[in-house]
Amino acid sequence: MVAFGGNALLPDSGDPDGAAVRAAEFAEAVVLLMPEDIGMVLVHGNGPQVGASLLRVEAAREEVPVSPLDVLVAETQGSIGYLLSRSLHNALSGNGMEVEVATVVTQVVVDPLDPAMTNPSKPVGPFYDPSRAQELERERGWHLVEVPGKGVRRVVASPPPIDVIEIDAIRQASGRAQLVVSGGGGGVPVERQAGGSLRGVEAVIDKDRTAALVARLLDSRGFVILTEVSHVSTGFGTPDEAALGELTTAHAGELLEAGEFPPGSMGPKIESCIAYTSATGRPSLITSVSGLLPALAHEDGTWIVP
Repeated sequence: MVAFGGNALLPDSGDPDGAAVRAAEFAEAVVLLMPEDIGMVLVHGNGPQVGASLLRVEAAREEVPVSPLDVLVAETQGSIGYLLSRSLHNALSGNGMEVEVATVVTQVVVDPLDPAMTNPSKPVGPFYDPSRAQELERERGWHLVEVPGKGVRRVVASPPPIDVIEIDAIRQASGRAQLVVSGGGGGVPVERQAGGSLRGVEAVIDKDRTAALVARLLDSRGFVILTEVSHVSTGFGTPDEAALGELTTAHAGELLEAGEFPPGSMGPKIESCIAYTSATGRPSLITSVSGLLPALAHEDGTWIVP
């Protein structure tokens, strides 16, 4: 199981060509990890891509029907999945590996009664002038927060994932030594209703938490999170910053509880590695694409161990 952030795919400029280059670099990293006897599952982020979709929705609001957030997550699953699938196919075949790559638009179940559902915390979409705050809250039913110097922005719930609707399809494909792109953006959030029907939810799910859930459901052999830094550090961005090469789940939990890893960045990654390693007894790894090779040699990266 490999998790990969949407920010790492899309450069700050938002240049599609740059995204293609990033995808190709990521594909080369996958070649290093791809086992010969079993398959691999990839879960990717989509934060910048959904943000761009929301900007387009806002710009065209008077001309075309507005798509709900769950539909936009599904749309970006497809577009990013295509970009990754093409790059992965090219990288794998270029290395003499005949591996089928499939993208699965994935629905992830959340609990409508989870406390996170009534405490929206994840910013999405464009910034608006503060003078429009009351209008947006009244007409669209949004929760808004003010960002100093930028305006007000919509926030939505970010509940934990509890199940994956397409898990059997993912299991069957990866079990045949194929590569499956799934759970994009943390998955399309849905809730189960009476009788077993599904309903889309206006929320976003953290992709690292979804990746850890899928890894546990599949009993994955390994779990790697690729992010923008080559290792985890304490005191990040301060004169006391110190790299962490290896952490036990217990020590990682203590540092997480102490607030060492912010909830908006490294926190969910540490939490997800703890969940996977505690459940399986196998180590997990946090590193960057460029740091992967030295991390596999235990010369960089951060390993979470039992």
